[in-house]
Amino acid sequence: MHDEAPALLVREIGSFFVGGERVRLQGLPARARISTSHGPVHPIDPNGEIMAGQMYVQYVRLVSPRAPVPLLLWHGGGMTGVNWETTPDGRPGWQMFFLRAGFDVFVSDAVERGRASWAPYPQVYAEAPYFRTAKEAWEETFRFGPAGSWHTDPALRRPHAGLRFPTAAFDAFLNQFAPRWGCNDVLTQRAYNALLGRMPDGAIVLTHSQGGNFGLTAAVACPDRVRAVISLEPSGAPDPAEHDPRLVAGVPHLFIWGDYLDQHSFWVSSRPASERWRDALRDAGCDVTWIELPERGIRGNTHALMADDNSDDIAGMVLEWMQARGLIGAGQPVERGAAASA
Repeated sequence: MHDEAPALLVREIGSFFVGGERVRLQGLPARARISTSHGPVHPIDPNGEIMAGQMYVQYVRLVSPRAPVPLLLWHGGGMTGVNWETTPDGRPGWQMFFLRAGFDVFVSDAVERGRASWAPYPQVYAEAPYFRTAKEAWEETFRFGPAGSWHTDPALRRPHAGLRFPTAAFDAFLNQFAPRWGCNDVLTQRAYNALLGRMPDGAIVLTHSQGGNFGLTAAVACPDRVRAVISLEPSGAPDPAEHDPRLVAGVPHLFIWGDYLDQHSFWVSSRPASERWRDALRDAGCDVTWIELPERGIRGNTHALMADDNSDDIAGMVLEWMQARGLIGAGQPVERGAAASA
C-alpha cells in the first residue's frame, strides 16, 4: 500500500457546502416511515422546506504548501469527487499526487452528486435522472472498446488495442457512477462560481469531462479568482458568441486529450466546442496549451485519464506545466494566505 512514500504533514481536513437554497414542497400526500428494522411506524408529512442546489466540497490543507493557491478538482458527468481520490485498481489518485506535490486540494461533489445529495423530481428537478450503463461507459463515453465490444462476461469484452485503463478494475469503476440530471446546469454553474467566490487569493481549476465546461465558464465569470484552468477532455466549452474570451486572456489554459477519439461518435460530436473555444482564447492572446497524447507518442489513454495505468505520468505533465508558469514553487513552502481558508 505505498508505504515507501513519506507521510504528509496535514494541517486540516474538512468540508463545507456552497450554493443551495430553501425550496418548499407542497401538495404531497402523507406517508408512513419505519426508521429502523422492526421499529415503530411514524407518520410523515413530506410537505415543507428542504435545501436544493448545494455542492459539497472536501479540503485537505497542508502544514507547508508549496503552491500559493489551492487546486480545485472538479469531476465529470455522472461521477463524483471520488474520481480523484483512489483509482479503481487501488492506486493513489490525483488528490494524493497533488497533495504530495505541495498543493492544498479541494475535491467537489457537484450539485445532485454524491454527498451533495439531490432533490425530488418533478417537484424540484424537472425530470428523472439518467443512469450510465456499463455498455455506454465501455463503448462510448470512456472509450474502453469499439462499438459491439462490451459483454457482461469479462472474458468476452474486447478492449481497444493498447488500452491503458486497467480493465480488470472495470466493475470497481462502475461503482463510482452516480445518477445525474439533465436540467441542473444553471444550479451547478452557480455553485462552482460560489466556490470560487470563497477563494479570495484565487485557485487553480482542474476539471474532467462535463466539469470542463463548468470550469471554463467559471473562469470567464470569475477571472480574478482563477489562476489557471486545466481541462482533461472537456465534453463542452463556452460559446465564443456568448462569452468573451478576452476576459480570461491572462489566465493560462491547458487541455489534454487521450486516444481513440475519432472512433467514438460522442467525442466526434463533442470536441468541436472545445476546439472553437481554444481558437477564441488564442485569438484573444491567451496562453493555451493543447496536448494530444498520441501526438507525443503516448497511446492507449482513455477518457479516464486520472485512472489509466499511466495516470501519474499525466499528472506529472500537468505539474510541469504549472511549474513552468510559476503556479507552484520549486521547493520552499509558501506563506499561507486567505485563499486556503475553508
